[in-house]
Amino acid sequence: MAEDNRAGASDSLAAKIRPIKLLLFDVDGVLTDGSIFLDESGRETKRFDVKDGAGIKMAQWCGLEVAILSGRESGVTARRAEELGIKRIVQGALDKGPALEGVLQEAGVAGEETAYMGDDLLDLPCFGRVGVTACPSDAHPMLQREADYVCQRPGGLGAAREWIEVVLKIQGKFDGLVSKFKEGITNA
Repeated sequence: MAEDNRAGASDSLAAKIRPIKLLLFDVDGVLTDGSIFLDESGRETKRFDVKDGAGIKMAQWCGLEVAILSGRESGVTARRAEELGIKRIVQGALDKGPALEGVLQEAGVAGEETAYMGDDLLDLPCFGRVGVTACPSDAHPMLQREADYVCQRPGGLGAAREWIEVVLKIQGKFDGLVSKFKEGITNA
């Protein structure tokens, strides 16, 4: 059941977040608003939020691995992952349970050390196999009921950044990162 985000993290949510080493994200509806634009020649474009991208870089600078698990194949997604330095990316995974197991094995982390953020029914198999789950505010109602944390922000509009900051704060890494930015050290 989802936490009340306005009251801050509960002890149970914090206990689930502390051991996290891997942040795993769905793409469409999480890192994007779910819109897919196709032009006359069939070229696909998507809109990614730069704040979510900055959050991903912050997580990486703090020692967390970030990976993508998407049900769709998209060159745009591959390019965005490359820009952000995301090395583990699985696309075209309509059955996300086995795909998740492959990511965990390849990354050398346990389910309890993994946080997953998804937005739709296709993501449900991952919810029962990881340590902690999150979803955007506009996720399917069933995911909102199942998630450990429901973001105040919608998918593609800062939800990933919000979730990353929650994780970094609970793990005690956020304040140190902010201090580095204040000192002008941006290559944390």
